Amino acid sequence: MERVTIDAEVRDSGGRHKLRATRQSGKVPAVLYGGGGETIPLQVTPRKLVPVLGREARHHTLFQLKVAGGEETLATVAEAQWHPVRGTLTHLDFKRVLRDQKIRLPLSVKHVGEPKGVKLEGGSFEVVQREVTVECLPQDLPAELVVDVSDLGLGQYVRVSDLQKTVGEQVHIVQDPHAVIFHIVSPRAVEEPTEAAAAEGEAPAEPEVAQKGKAAEEEKGSE
Repeated sequence: MERVTIDAEVRDSGGRHKLRATRQSGKVPAVLYGGGGETIPLQVTPRKLVPVLGREARHHTLFQLKVAGGEETLATVAEAQWHPVRGTLTHLDFKRVLRDQKIRLPLSVKHVGEPKGVKLEGGSFEVVQREVTVECLPQDLPAELVVDVSDLGLGQYVRVSDLQKTVGEQVHIVQDPHAVIFHIVSPRAVEEPTEAAAAEGEAPAEPEVAQKGKAAEEEKGSE
């Protein structure tokens, strides 16, 4: 997958006033850690980051992080902090990613095409899962997983095992292979009320013979 390159600078790791000054300059305070390296305080320009991250997004993008006068490394965003009112990015935690070690990240699953079960058979298309967790080497990580659902008919589905076949052996989906991702369901039939349901709550009528015997007894007793 194509990497987004992020330029960073080493910043002074002073107190709150230093952090405030960094934000006022239009930069975002950050820190880089993990992967056997030292922890480095950084500052980055949010212009490239914000559109990729999104405030509600899961942070599964791999970035090519270039530190001015320092290292260049693959990294993921382990945590992003946002201002609760203004919605601006206020802090980032970058985690190093080693090229020879597998990583485990969530990936979005998208669908293309109009299922025949909807178009021709009147069914409804339902999305059960919008992402799955994958494990692979960094260079094998796809940007997203895309499934063509055009051939899905009524009652048919796409499971994790079906998705696994499309990504190959280099990418392992770390979930139950029987779990359903997409499926086509029948429209719910309108249940007609049964006679038993209609009569529920009503006292059962006495048999005709019993009614006649009861009437005879009442007539005899009145004599």
